[in-house]
Amino acid sequence: MSEALKNSFFDYTVKDASEANYDLSKHKGKAVLVVNVASKCGFTPQYAGLETLYKEFGGKDFVILGFPCNQFGAQEAGSNNEIQEFCSLTYNVTFPVLAKIDVNGSSADPVYKFLKSEAPGVLGTEAIKWNFTKFLVGKDGQVIKRYAPTTEPKDIAADIKAAMGK
Repeated sequence: MSEALKNSFFDYTVKDASEANYDLSKHKGKAVLVVNVASKCGFTPQYAGLETLYKEFGGKDFVILGFPCNQFGAQEAGSNNEIQEFCSLTYNVTFPVLAKIDVNGSSADPVYKFLKSEAPGVLGTEAIKWNFTKFLVGKDGQVIKRYAPTTEPKDIAADIKAAMGK
């Protein structure tokens, strides 16, 4: 029997890149853009667009959380340290990129089970189709919208402003 889903994104704890607990409640009251990321994907250049959004909106009302995942074409094979180095050196990423996780299957991280159940994809399927699928979470911890990997970060800006109440 699977673990019951919690009521809010902010009820979950994940691991940061050093494998320490990272309590998502620290972002309560902020809009959050959650992205499953990868270093060797055709969508990897979206890191630049995500960083632009983070510089524009990041702060007390908004945060981006990157969750590296190696489930799509083995495009995130590196260690957590290698991923951090890549993000920093290649894209000057300053938003949190957390520990590598699974987003699909029986080993999917509970926070992703929550996100997928709250915002299913095309035709109601919950599975994440590829890297750089994005979820916008409201200040109340509820999922507002799911975006396809092809959705450019800049195209989410208006929704982020609305979620921030701006």
